[in-house]
Amino acid sequence: MSNPIKLLIIEDDKEVSTFLKTNLNRYNFLVNTARTGQAGLNLIKKNNYQLIAIDLGLPDIAGDKVCQIIREHQKMMPILIISGDERTGSKTRLLDLEADDYLAKPFSLEELIARIRALLRRPPKIDPAIIKISDIELNRQKQIIKRGNQELYLTRKEFLLLEYLINHANSVISRTEIMEHVWNNNADIFSKTIETHIFRLRKKIDYNRPKPLISTISGRGYKLTY
Repeated sequence: MSNPIKLLIIEDDKEVSTFLKTNLNRYNFLVNTARTGQAGLNLIKKNNYQLIAIDLGLPDIAGDKVCQIIREHQKMMPILIISGDERTGSKTRLLDLEADDYLAKPFSLEELIARIRALLRRPPKIDPAIIKISDIELNRQKQIIKRGNQELYLTRKEFLLLEYLINHANSVISRTEIMEHVWNNNADIFSKTIETHIFRLRKKIDYNRPKPLISTISGRGYKLTY
């Protein structure tokens, strides 16, 4: 059997949320649930989901605002909006916020699964040329890094390392993951290469800053926090 597909459902109705989680798990989906927008955003910081379903009527942060925040943080997984509001204007507004699809309540489990599978079959979205996180701006096309108004010089490996950490911000990244994605499988994982590059990267982006962006998580790896 293939690996389960990791989904997040942000839905405040406990009965609906439990029903969806229980039944989707039977179709090889690994489902996390959140009942508020903030709880959902906290889970997104810690996990890499392949798709997120968001109900519009959340008690704290409106579902459309949650969608907007996700996209502002450069998270490019498919987003499915769920709502009882079937007005065309609402659908258009949500798609303008870069939601990928809209499903009106009430819906059947079969229809939800069909929508999820259709979204997962779509080609992945092209990563933006410019990534902004905290006060850092990373320009992929020009290979330029700025922090605040200051342009920083990074070597190619330092640039790739920072890019990888930014793409997985707020998650702990192991040395093995860094070695596989920034270097290559032939690199020596027991060498001090990663430590040396992390040290140099910190000196450049965290210089004279009261709170460092990159931290070492003992025994686990590294984490870029914003």
